[in-house]
Amino acid sequence: MPLAGIELRYLVDRITKEVQDYYVSNIYGITKDSILFKLHHTEKPDIFMMISTFGVWITSVKIEQMEPNRLQKRLRNDLLRLKLKKIEQIGTERIAYFTFAGFDKEFVIVGEFFGDGNILLCNSEMKILALQHSIDVRHRKLGVGLEYVPPPNDGLDILNVSESDFEQMKMSDLAGAKWIGRNLGLPKKYAEGIFEFAGIDSKKVCNQFSEKEVRKLYETTKEVVNNVISGKHEPVITRNEKTEVLPIRLGVEENITPVNSFIEGLDTVFTENIIEKGKSVQSSDSEKKIKELQSQISEQEKAIEIVKEKSEKITNVANSLFGMVSQGIISIEDPRSQKILSENNTKIAKEKGIPLIIINEQKIQINPNAPLQSIASVLFNEAKRQSSAIKSIQDIKEKTLKKLEKLQNKTESEKNTIVVSDIRKKNWYERYRWFFTSDGLLAIGGRDAASNSAVVRKHLGKNDKIFHGEIHGSPFFILKDAENPPDTSMNEVAHATACFSRAWREGIHGLKTYWVNPEQVKKSAPSGQFLPKGSFTIEGKRNFIGVPSLKLAVGIIRQEEHHILTCGPPEPIKKNSVYYAIIEPHGSELVDAAKKIRIEFSKLDEEIVRNISIDEFVRVLPSGQSQIKEVAFGNAL
Repeated sequence: MPLAGIELRYLVDRITKEVQDYYVSNIYGITKDSILFKLHHTEKPDIFMMISTFGVWITSVKIEQMEPNRLQKRLRNDLLRLKLKKIEQIGTERIAYFTFAGFDKEFVIVGEFFGDGNILLCNSEMKILALQHSIDVRHRKLGVGLEYVPPPNDGLDILNVSESDFEQMKMSDLAGAKWIGRNLGLPKKYAEGIFEFAGIDSKKVCNQFSEKEVRKLYETTKEVVNNVISGKHEPVITRNEKTEVLPIRLGVEENITPVNSFIEGLDTVFTENIIEKGKSVQSSDSEKKIKELQSQISEQEKAIEIVKEKSEKITNVANSLFGMVSQGIISIEDPRSQKILSENNTKIAKEKGIPLIIINEQKIQINPNAPLQSIASVLFNEAKRQSSAIKSIQDIKEKTLKKLEKLQNKTESEKNTIVVSDIRKKNWYERYRWFFTSDGLLAIGGRDAASNSAVVRKHLGKNDKIFHGEIHGSPFFILKDAENPPDTSMNEVAHATACFSRAWREGIHGLKTYWVNPEQVKKSAPSGQFLPKGSFTIEGKRNFIGVPSLKLAVGIIRQEEHHILTCGPPEPIKKNSVYYAIIEPHGSELVDAAKKIRIEFSKLDEEIVRNISIDEFVRVLPSGQSQIKEVAFGNAL
């Protein structure tokens, strides 16, 4: 389903508003033609934007990579952490420019959503740095190192088309819908829909239109275009000969399903297309091997028949020799025996002085002076040897059949292993370190200087308690809504504050942490002093809590229909999780430790863990090395 230019205009305007001040936090190559951008904002939920060779849209699902994408590595190298500065479209051409900027760098992704489509990465001067596929045709050339040039446009600008432009219809001998499609760049569905809305026959020749009909077509076209671009939609998915999503209802469609928004409809239809293609890609190698095995089986069956036929013919000749004896023939060189052998397509010959009996081109060495019974015995032995070969070929065939069955089952399972997970709308506190204490209170902490600052400046309330460690590199943790908190919660937050500090990375045990009330935290430095980002001044009494050892638990918590990861002190994580892993400092580096925990959780419940990416495991772990001490079922199972 190709996008129309006016549909792309709506998408560009809508997505531009949604992604303002977002930066690129990750890029996934889904297929060779589709790239998923994870966009992050410090205060808003993440947005996942798909750019494919057939369109751009905001998606609510994440699809695991199904085939390599040649642009992914380059895009990650150049675009990670850059802001999506703007999205532009030239008129209503099916081309969008995505400008990413930051750190004194600027790059432009060009998405061409027509024909076979294309995705290109350019610098700020529009020099092509990388692209999906090169083009070298009469009117344009695209390749690395060349300047990007859009294709020539010889149609009318549908956004600024006038009634006088429509008057040109009366000089054409094209059918009305064809003129609209060709001159305004509208797909057939829109061209015919406009005529249906106007109550005019779409097949009527243009030079037969009256002034009134031309005016009506102009007004209807403007109304349709404005409704699509402005978002005045009644979107539906149509499932007929092909599946499409329409932002507005174009006449009388059959098999329609209303959807909440055009983008939601696009997400549904385009995701279906990607998954179907992915199934084909996933199983293509296996299907190639299946064909090879099927060919082998066919050849093996032919070999069995050939050997069987050869064995039967040799046996027939041996039997004929015994028949000769009953007729009084005693020598194979007897002219009478030669005649009988000839009738069985057999002859006696010599090659390099060696006497042979040749049966249907099979050469068997014999002693021509031996009695016929002896020669017959030689032939029976050869026929028996041939028959034993049939058994060997049948054994090989059986093994090939088992390989084929196994591969066919694998191919079917491959088609069903494409992982598509809903992109969950995250809770605000998931931007930070967080866990719920054994008493059900929420604790949040900073990950770095920026989030330390955000935790205190944006989320510190008057009934909270704020924690910090007696070590440089300690996060600030807040225990929310804790005017008179139980000691268990206070000790647990103190424990988390120590574990998520530099103490974990360096294996420093016996750290002290302290807590204060919100009014003791001053967010600006005293006069004449400077506070680094993420730092605050503490006034008054500090209440110290000792943390004798460093130990955390990573847990999977069930929230409504989803499962999410958290990390905190062992006791509350055990209580609130369905599965947990106890970790201590030292051992494996951050990413390796995350992979090991994910593998251990997969052993307990592969289906749940499949929907939690390795990035999420990495995100919840403390900085530094970690080792797994225990993996078990939690109390929330």
